[in-house]
Order: sequence, then structure tokens, then C-alpha cells
Amino acid sequence: MEEQNEEHEKRELYAVLNLSPEASDEEIRKAYRQWAQAYHPDKYQNPHMKDAATENFQRVCEAYEILSDPNKRQIYDVYGMEGLKSGLELGPRLDRAEEIKAELDRLKRMREHEKMMAHFRSSGTIITNMSVPQCLDGDGLFRGMAMTSEIQSQLSKRNVVAISGNLAVDGHQGGGAANAVLSHQLSEVQSIEFMASAGLRSLLGVQTSRHISSHSSATIGLSMSLKDGSLNLSNAWTRQLSETTNGHIQLMLGSQSSVAVGWQKKDEKRTATGELKLGTGSFETAVHYTHRFSSKSHGSIGGRVGSSSIEMEVGGGRKLSKFSSVRWLYVVGLQGISWRFELHRGGQKLIIPILLTSYLNPVFATGALVFPASFYFVLKKFVIKPYYLKRNKQKALEKEGKSSAQVQEGMAAAEKAQKLQQNVANRKKNRQLETNGLVIMKALYGSDTILNNLYSSSDTSFESTSGVIDVTTPLNFLVNDSGQLKLHEGVKKSGIMGFCDPCPGDRKLLYVEYAHAGNQHKVLVGDYDELLIPQGIHRI
Repeated sequence: MEEQNEEHEKRELYAVLNLSPEASDEEIRKAYRQWAQAYHPDKYQNPHMKDAATENFQRVCEAYEILSDPNKRQIYDVYGMEGLKSGLELGPRLDRAEEIKAELDRLKRMREHEKMMAHFRSSGTIITNMSVPQCLDGDGLFRGMAMTSEIQSQLSKRNVVAISGNLAVDGHQGGGAANAVLSHQLSEVQSIEFMASAGLRSLLGVQTSRHISSHSSATIGLSMSLKDGSLNLSNAWTRQLSETTNGHIQLMLGSQSSVAVGWQKKDEKRTATGELKLGTGSFETAVHYTHRFSSKSHGSIGGRVGSSSIEMEVGGGRKLSKFSSVRWLYVVGLQGISWRFELHRGGQKLIIPILLTSYLNPVFATGALVFPASFYFVLKKFVIKPYYLKRNKQKALEKEGKSSAQVQEGMAAAEKAQKLQQNVANRKKNRQLETNGLVIMKALYGSDTILNNLYSSSDTSFESTSGVIDVTTPLNFLVNDSGQLKLHEGVKKSGIMGFCDPCPGDRKLLYVEYAHAGNQHKVLVGDYDELLIPQGIHRI
């Protein structure tokens, strides 16, 4: 939607003159003469009509001035009005074609650089381990910290490089590692990755992935430890079992050989995963289920049973904004009872595990779950929910007020433009009636819901309503001498003289009823679609 709005801003001047973005110089001059004749202020004696004519005549002149100049038009087509107003004004500073081209090339390079910088993606995680028992023993609350950071850059369409590093401190010991991964897309179905790591786990590796079919893929990787020279081979196969379910098998051969089988089922409301992993002298099975109560909140439950651990977790999360969310997890297992708080912001994560107790006590375990959950629900009901309801209501009122003022202003401007078109539109209409040609009987522009219902209904009567503007006069004005009407593809119709946007932010359509050769016709087209009438397929 944002890209479409940007494209509209680059084509609004074409809408003012009802031209295609590919219009020739002769078509631009012809359109200008037509509109300038209709809106020239000298034609009107009434002060109000003269003011309206002056306002619309200035719009027509501005459109012609830019579109008739090859350099200005080139800049406008690429960057819109912003390009003409910020750094590319055609005046004393840029009075030669060479200077204009050089400045345009400079701005293009700057935009390409900005686009390239947008391909850099960073992510990071900070984990701060806390221990209540350790604090009570007088050894401090913090027992360790870990940090990871990664920067990923799109070098080209086929190449991506990622550089990452991690540091960890546990008690009086610590360490770190640096990693680099280069990914290359060999074809549409196959890619290869080269990786290197230095630090605690110094290794070199290569991995390749391939889509075997539309429902299955395979990955094979080989890595070598730089410390002891040991080799590790990994194989993974993934297959889509149904529209919402996929499964995988992973085989690891090396110092820690293992085989794992897992599956995942995901739809709009829920996600369920499970995995069984068998290794040399160890095993582990894990299941996890997440239920999305709404687009902003979810709950989860999971468990893990293995040769060295038994653990269960319960929790939930909530989306705070477009880029931020929080999660809380309650974890109970052989290692004790703990809380886990997470804050996610874009690609950054702050994770705070808090060990409450290192032994299992049924009473304490129940309290550690019930107390924070109850506190959250009370806080949500009496603080969070009322706050968001009040804020959303205020935003809705502000948006409605701003939109209403915008619509009223647009309607007033469209009404002025239509009054100036009225005489010419009536003359064209009468001329077409005499020759049994094209006459626009009714034309409405606005809300897709309203106009879809009108188009589908056999009753074509229509009462004025918000979200729709009558554009019968502008369309009759645009009928040419040959008895045809054309609105161009890719040009938003709200920019046409006599039109406006009656429902900002909503999807819009244009509904037209017209008579031609003694027959009644009707047609419904999209906001950016071409309209060419008359056509036999529109006949009722």
C-alpha cells in the first residue's frame, strides 16, 4: 500500500491532465489546451467562480510546466515532487542539461546507497542470569551473562554475508567466539554456505541446501574443528506433510553423533512442535504448544524429558507495539524453579532468567506460578486494558477528525472544479444525445463496499452517502469528440480534476452507468485500472 501511494504521488500530475504516464509531448500540449480553456480565470465574472478557476488553473499550469519539460518530467517520474523540491530545482543552480543530469545521477546514487544500507540487518541477544538463592547466600544476585550480536548484509541478489560474535561469563570464567558465514544462491533451488568460527569453537565448514521438490528439501554440511581436526557431518531432510504441517529428520555424525526426528503444525491460531533426539549415551524428547488468543497476545506450554533433565514451562507473551513484545515463562524441573522474562525489540532480545530456588517444593512451585499470573490478569483488567482502550479511542477520534477535515476539504475543491466543468460537460452531453452517442448517466467514486453492492444490485437508485462522491460531471467533461472516454491505467482516479478521495485509507472503485446507441450500460473498475468506454460487454 505504501509503495502504491508513493507511485500515486509520482503520477498525480498525469491525473490532473488525464494523461497516461507514457503520454507524448503532443498529447500533453493538447490536454493542457483543453483544461486551460475550461479553467482560465478570465472566463468568469463571479468572484467565487473566478477564485475557483484561478486555483484549478494554477494546478493545470503546474502540471503542464513540469510534464512539458523533458528534464523536469524525468525527475518527476523518478522522484515525484520531492525530487523537484529538494535538491533538484531547475533554476540558476541547475540551468544546463549537463548539470541537471549530473545532479540526477548524484541523487540516484544516494538513493541506491540508502537502499543498500537498508539491506543491513542487525540482531542481538543479551542474557542476564540471576539467582535468588545465591543472593541470599551473600554472593550477589547475578551469576552470569551472555551476549550475542550479528550483522547480516545483502551483498547482491545471490550473496549474503553474516558476521557474528558472542561472549559469555559464568562466575569467574568466560570466553567468546567470532563467526562469519557467506551464503551464495547457486540457483532457484540450491544454495551453499561457507562458515568460519574462531574462539571457543574454532572451525571451518561448508553446507549446501537444495529443494528436491515443491514439498521437500535437503541439507548436507561438513565442518572441521581447528583444535583437534575432528570432522562432523550433518544431514537434514524436511518435508511438508500437509498445508499446515511439516516434518524433519536430522542426522549428525562425529564427536557427538545423534539422530533427531521432529514435526511442526502451524495455523492462524496455534503452533505445535515435537522432537525426539537420540545420541551416543543420551536422549531427549521435547514438545511445545503455543495458542494465539489474538494478534497481540499468546500463551504457551512445553516440556522436555531427557537423560539429564526433566523440565516443564508455562507462560505467555504480548505485543506492545509493531516492533516490541514481552514474554514471561515459568519453568520447573530438576534444576529447580525459575522465571524467565524476555523483551523483544526488532531484532534485539533481552532475556532475564531468574532462578528462584534450586529445590522442588510443591507449595513454592504453586505460588511461583499463581502469584505472577494473577498479578498479570489483575494488571491487565484494571490498568493495561483500560489504558489501551482509552488510547485507541483517542487515536480513532483523532484519525476520524483528521480524515473528516481532509474529506471536507477535498469535497469542497472537487465541487468547485465540477462547477467550472458544468457548462462544457452539458454541451458535450447534449451533442452526444443528438447523435445517440456516449452519455454518462451516473458516475460514483469511493468505497468499494458501497459500490460493489450497487453494481451487484438490480436497483440502480442511489442515495447520497459518505464515502462516495458523484463524478458524473467530470466524466461527461472528459468524453472526447469521437464519443469515447478513457481513464488511464496506473493513475489514481482521485487526482482527476473534479474528483477527490472520499474515504482515505479505504479501497476505492469507480462505478459508471452510461447510455450509448440507445442501450444502457454499467461498469465497475478499480482505482488504478483503465476505463475505456463504450464497450459492448458493459451492456445491461
